[in-house]
Amino acid sequence: MNASSYLNALNPAQRDAVLFGVPGCAQPGPPLLIIAGAGSGKTSTLAHRVAHLIVEGADPRRMLLLTFTRRAAEEMTRRAERICGEVSERAQVPGGMLEWSGTFHAIGARLLRLYAEQIGLDPGFTVLDRSDAADLVDLVRDELDLGRKDRRFPRKATCLAIYSYAVNAQLELDAILCRAFPWCGEWASELRQLFSAYVAAKQRQSVLDYDDLLLCWEHMMRSPELAADIGDRFDFVLVDEYQDTNPLQGSILVRLKPNGRGLTVVGDDAQAIFGFRAASVRNILDFPKHFEPPATIVTLEQNYRSTEPILAAANAVIRLAPERFTKDLFSQRRSQQKPVLALVRDERVQVGYLVERILGNREAGIDLREQAVLFRTAHHSAALEVELGRRNIPFVKFGGLKFLETAHVKDVLAILRWAENPRDRVAAFRTLQLLPGIGPGTARRALGHLEAEGSELEALASFTPPAAAAELWSGLVECLCTLRSRVRWTGQLGLVRRFYDPLLPELYDFPRARLADLEQLEQIAASHPSRERFLCELTLDPPQASGDQARAPRLDEDYLILSTIHSAKGQEWRAVYILNVVDGCIPSDMATGSAEEIEEERRLLYVAMTRAKDELHLIQPQRFYTTGQARHGDRYVGALRSRFIPTALLPLFDLCAGGLSARTANGSAGRPAELPRIDLGARLREMWQ
Repeated sequence: MNASSYLNALNPAQRDAVLFGVPGCAQPGPPLLIIAGAGSGKTSTLAHRVAHLIVEGADPRRMLLLTFTRRAAEEMTRRAERICGEVSERAQVPGGMLEWSGTFHAIGARLLRLYAEQIGLDPGFTVLDRSDAADLVDLVRDELDLGRKDRRFPRKATCLAIYSYAVNAQLELDAILCRAFPWCGEWASELRQLFSAYVAAKQRQSVLDYDDLLLCWEHMMRSPELAADIGDRFDFVLVDEYQDTNPLQGSILVRLKPNGRGLTVVGDDAQAIFGFRAASVRNILDFPKHFEPPATIVTLEQNYRSTEPILAAANAVIRLAPERFTKDLFSQRRSQQKPVLALVRDERVQVGYLVERILGNREAGIDLREQAVLFRTAHHSAALEVELGRRNIPFVKFGGLKFLETAHVKDVLAILRWAENPRDRVAAFRTLQLLPGIGPGTARRALGHLEAEGSELEALASFTPPAAAAELWSGLVECLCTLRSRVRWTGQLGLVRRFYDPLLPELYDFPRARLADLEQLEQIAASHPSRERFLCELTLDPPQASGDQARAPRLDEDYLILSTIHSAKGQEWRAVYILNVVDGCIPSDMATGSAEEIEEERRLLYVAMTRAKDELHLIQPQRFYTTGQARHGDRYVGALRSRFIPTALLPLFDLCAGGLSARTANGSAGRPAELPRIDLGARLREMWQ
């Protein structure tokens, strides 16, 4: 067997990571932590390690691959199969042999169904997405009369956020309220009551929310017998993006492989930026300490994305972090062009600076879609969006609604979910209110009637709907009953659409764009073997929207990228512009309450800088326009350069003062005397004579 066909393309550090602990007998080796710097080829390295284990004799059916998206798992599997195929026909992996690969939540759902009898779960449970979970919280909130208080009680989205954070961070409610939701601290007792009733409601309806998939998995792993049985299913466990895991996921992993043998995790502590989702950088920083002897660390430092000057500046920013795994990214891409630190007068000039350079790069051959404007918070791009619209420069802004968050897609899925689980009140509540004349009160009465008849969907036929819904009622009942009784999954979504599509123009605007989303949904459904798998996997890992809020479609051959830094993680562009590199924006003034928050803000800037391949601009406005701040009315407030770029780092940047071209700057100097006067008012009056 010739190893050069698949290992020679790796650099020395990547090769060390792939070969570690694989002596040729495919026995699980000691734990391994791969610190993979930005742009260092971590996906290729992990895929090669999976392939090498299989080539050396590991059974792919006894391997568990955990990633943060289903697409990442599929891509990793495809690469591993291709690499194995390059070695020999004997070692080639048949399609689908890597049976246990997916997100933490998807694997959790699968294990919960597998062990449902042992843990007292109904194996037919359905999974609520975030929006549906919030709706159920709202129903329980209303039943407890928590919304009718003298003082303002938190709304459903806030209540769910508190619940989710407490579950994933594994902290007491009081600590969560103090740390992340201080304005809700007075409601601690009522929130406990709400969450207790919410859990009871889920159990009555045989539904789990997104967080339950991890919570139930973790509780299941607290049983030594169950933990041993689940751990024995897998010889090798490989985890991608480990820096983005939360304490609940970290606990699951340690209980899955308590001695660490066969365990490989890949990540970069310098890119841990999802603390607001309860992700903890401590998981990756403390990983080696969980095992005895400690896990081996292999560091990938060669960057294949950025030029050396960009990496020099990014390394200097992250080097000031007080705690990190030591690494300095390097590149063989030489350049004399340093990153630009542009000092501009205010936000208006910042926009002018951006547009001028974006268009200049376009003329120089860098397409708009190869350029990205990044910002800490979505509203930071508001002024730029207005100017881009005025200049007719097309753009796409990342951070809008996900595919499953669009109302029309949620409607169709609610019908399927109700047919899958007749006790799912959230799905039923949404489905019933699609019909004219049915509001919350009628929906509750219909559900009461259904529950009194044992939750058999056929019982809906004996319920008398309002007159406005009478014509459509029989069609809905027939649709639900047919779905419930049909064994074959093929064609079920088409059956739902035959009922739903005629309602669409009455429910929402831009129905044609929404119908395109439903066609895409039907195509996605065809790739799933069953209704249960389709609903579960789509909820856990939804595709992106084809047209978020179904606005009128607009096509263009090229478009600029606008993105929050969080949404930009994992992406790269030839030219990157970072807005508002000042204290109060980066770091955000909302995230400076603790040393941990400040360090996450430092990592955010680092992630933004390492998205750039050839050209990087950091823009520092000197002042910001504010309204109503003082008795004198509107005014400007000064801004200081981000604390993450101290004076000692300035030699790593090309400093640019002003940020305006000479032509733009001269335009504010007054009316040039040599230009003629015109009577514009007279010309406008003449238009209507």
